[in-house]
Amino acid sequence: KDDDDSGGSASAGGKDCGTVVLNEQAWAGSTANTYIAKNVLEDKLGCQVEITKLAEIHVFQGMADGKVDAVLEDWQHVDQYKQYIDKAGTVVQGGPLGVEGHIGWFIPKYLMDQHPEFKTWEGLKGKESLFKSPESGSQGMFLGGDPSYVQKDKELIDALGLNFKFVTAGAEPAQVARWSQLYKQKKPVIFYWYTPQYLNQEYDLAEVQLPPRTDANKDCKDDAKAGGDPNQYKCAYDVTIINKLFSKKFADSGSPAYDMLKKMKLTNDDQEQVAKAIAGDHQDPDQAGADWVKANQDKVNAWLQ
Repeated sequence: KDDDDSGGSASAGGKDCGTVVLNEQAWAGSTANTYIAKNVLEDKLGCQVEITKLAEIHVFQGMADGKVDAVLEDWQHVDQYKQYIDKAGTVVQGGPLGVEGHIGWFIPKYLMDQHPEFKTWEGLKGKESLFKSPESGSQGMFLGGDPSYVQKDKELIDALGLNFKFVTAGAEPAQVARWSQLYKQKKPVIFYWYTPQYLNQEYDLAEVQLPPRTDANKDCKDDAKAGGDPNQYKCAYDVTIINKLFSKKFADSGSPAYDMLKKMKLTNDDQEQVAKAIAGDHQDPDQAGADWVKANQDKVNAWLQ
């Protein structure tokens, strides 16, 4: 379209929005962000939004080729940043979305209320047998995450000298089925978990603090697939700042959609609410996005300033 074509879909700046291509990643949180953005772009700026579903790594080439305009939730793919942002310059950083990713050890809130000493890992010492299960024998059971995820819990248990048996239920749905069953029975359970995740809206969970990351242990690692000395994993999981990414072509286009998406900010709670509506309550994603926008006009208006 022509720059001076000020049809009904032109923004206050006079620039027509046209088509915007957002990439939805393969998890509920990304679906939530994408449909919130789609609603605002279509409703407030008159854009036409198309949604692609390229895999996390492939989407970088999609942005480089100008086939995808924006990814709203990238979990720090640093190798791709070097290749596409630093070297080729075909992709640009869009700043943090505001959502922060964090893995940790979690227990039900009812258990934390009964045992406030479980606020830190030291409080677990000597009380591990409370978490006994058929799988763990005389030890307590620590329920690990999906084996494909970043994790180091087996090594942490060793390094911290805790009497837990590391048990894995398999992929995420199997792990969730195992701990949620114990939760519903009001039994003790400790497990690998993370935020943002829409089930955090459904279950009241509390985090057990692991040894803090400090200058002294700054080389501490999070993914134990590399193996080696358990002591190199003896710290809390790091916090991942989740970034927005744009194709350079889109960033330079002058589109009002770029300004809006650059200002877009969500909290973990915002994202989880919408993700729960979509993934937990099986609501239509467009409807879930629209409902959130309607309930959060002040936040949305700030993105449109």
